[in-house]
Amino acid sequence: MFKRTIVAVAGALALAACGSTTGTTTTSTTTGGGSAPSASAASFNDADVMFAQMMIPHHRQAVRMAELAATRATDPEVRQLASTIKAAQDPEITTLTGWLTAWGEPVEAPMHHGMPGMLSDDDLARLGAAKGAAFDRLFAEQMIAHHEGAIEMAETEQSDGHDPAAKALAEQIAQAQKAEVAQLRKILERI
Repeated sequence: MFKRTIVAVAGALALAACGSTTGTTTTSTTTGGGSAPSASAASFNDADVMFAQMMIPHHRQAVRMAELAATRATDPEVRQLASTIKAAQDPEITTLTGWLTAWGEPVEAPMHHGMPGMLSDDDLARLGAAKGAAFDRLFAEQMIAHHEGAIEMAETEQSDGHDPAAKALAEQIAQAQKAEVAQLRKILERI
């Protein structure tokens, strides 16, 4: 009887914790050391959904670009920045996917036309074919354009979104990517 009571209490506590929308669960963010509250299923709006649905393929493309740098870049700063981008954006994809799932929204939404900063297939093919200094320059140029698109989407989320965690992540994305754009511009000046 005592064992059954413990199991029942433990189960009730677990269910209560899962059902809470006021918890302080945290998720990884772009800043590496910070955290943001988890998105609540009751606190989102259409702007939050669009932000998450658009940022996932946007981040996937940045990760793909960053992975190319591992074998094609010659500039050590380009390689390091690409590694930083991949390390930040992979966990954000997981976070955004989790929010959409919790909100009951499709993760793989139809492609939103005119998504800012997305490279064309031809742009990606040119990057994939480049090596050495040519790759470094093209990577920097394309990643600046790509990041500027993400910054635009993040700023839209900050102004139009409702979910506090999504807005906090958008702010962190904007700050991190503005810093990376500044770094990429300095790289372009010296290569």
